[in-house]
Amino acid sequence: MKVAVSIPDPVFVQAEALAKRLKLSRSKLYARALDAYVAGQSTDELTAFANAMADDIDDEMALFRQAGARNALKHTEW
Repeated sequence: MKVAVSIPDPVFVQAEALAKRLKLSRSKLYARALDAYVAGQSTDELTAFANAMADDIDDEMALFRQAGARNALKHTEW
């Protein structure tokens, strides 16, 4: 698919130099860069989901530990 985008001049100059150094066409360089960016966003979403799951597990474990501590204290002589 062809698209037209505007990018800042300094970014364009750096991208041109990188494409030349890597012996890639401008299109190939931009396609790879965008692919890496999109993949990174997906990873961020996955990491956020995993962190939320870990938080839930930690909360459940905290409640379990609290219940165990209460039960132990009920059966302890002071």
